[in-house]
Amino acid sequence: MSWRTCMLGDVLTLKRGHDLPEGARVPGDVPVVSSSGITGRHNTAIADPPGVVTGRYGTIGEVFFLDEPYWPLNTSLYVIDFKGNDPKFSSYLLRNTLRNYRSEKAAVPGVNRNVLHTLGVSVPDLQTQHKIVSALRAYDDLIQNNRRRIALLEEAARLLYREWFVHFRFPGHEHAKFVDGLPEGWQRVPASQAFDINPKTPKRDEPTIRYVPMAALSETGMLIDRTAIEVRESASGARFQNGDTLLARITPCLENGKTGFVQMLAEAEVACGSTEFIVLRGALVSNYFVYLVSRQEDFRENAIHSMIGSSGRQRVQASCFDRYMIAVPSENLAALFDESVQSMFEQIGNLDQQNQKLAQARDLLLRRLLSGELAL
Repeated sequence: MSWRTCMLGDVLTLKRGHDLPEGARVPGDVPVVSSSGITGRHNTAIADPPGVVTGRYGTIGEVFFLDEPYWPLNTSLYVIDFKGNDPKFSSYLLRNTLRNYRSEKAAVPGVNRNVLHTLGVSVPDLQTQHKIVSALRAYDDLIQNNRRRIALLEEAARLLYREWFVHFRFPGHEHAKFVDGLPEGWQRVPASQAFDINPKTPKRDEPTIRYVPMAALSETGMLIDRTAIEVRESASGARFQNGDTLLARITPCLENGKTGFVQMLAEAEVACGSTEFIVLRGALVSNYFVYLVSRQEDFRENAIHSMIGSSGRQRVQASCFDRYMIAVPSENLAALFDESVQSMFEQIGNLDQQNQKLAQARDLLLRRLLSGELAL
């Protein structure tokens, strides 16, 4: 077994990703990869597999591996030359290097590929690289399987919402009497009544508070990236608790779909986040219902159309929630719906916790292998 000390640029070459506005995307099967992972699809690829992508801005330190043609966005960096090294090992090496880079910088607003290329690394021979990949692959396989389950569970919850409250195919709909386009016993109210918009959440007398930045919100799913959460002695901004929905109110984050469901806090814990969050909480409907509404395309379009401000800094106006109407079901049906989706949300939270533990175990093993503390 032989190792060599060199610069990261001697092992791989990074390149900045390519711009692809959401409005320019054509439906297809090609994954579009940002700093937070796959955030959409397009019909054209600009990079071939194997792919290794990391964030240039946003979620710094996350590394994504792709085995299909893809489109890396301009918020990311991607590897264009592995220089004879195992691509999967290269992704692990980059992850470990970025972890060290972040620990040395109190605040890293972004990463420069030219700076990364100069960072010192220790790299084993190709055979050892293969062995390290084999040792870590089991963790990645479990994480990926959990991610697939999370995506399926969230899609199931969204489909159930649309079936019951958009298409009105709820249990017993065949016998329901409709009045003015709504089932009898339902009411149509603006979101500003159905939701509590930016509710007052009192501060707790604690020495520190968890802070959720915009980068922690996903463009495609409810999970909030735990690795991006900071612990601060004090922080201003939106305050929230478990069950709240966080909605980006600034361009382009809202257009890109940045939305999250808070379920990673301790009981009675209050956290805070970006001043560019709108906090939504259930009033006439449950918190599950609120999140699923917030993921509807027409809900986001209504908010986008209300935006005002200078180019690049436009923000949602609170009055938009007065214009978006919501069909609020009867109490019995609402309770049945909540019972149906609650387990989906809880399973997603549990799977996310599992993935955090798996990732921590994998990264610890990786550090020990790369430091020589463990040998294969």
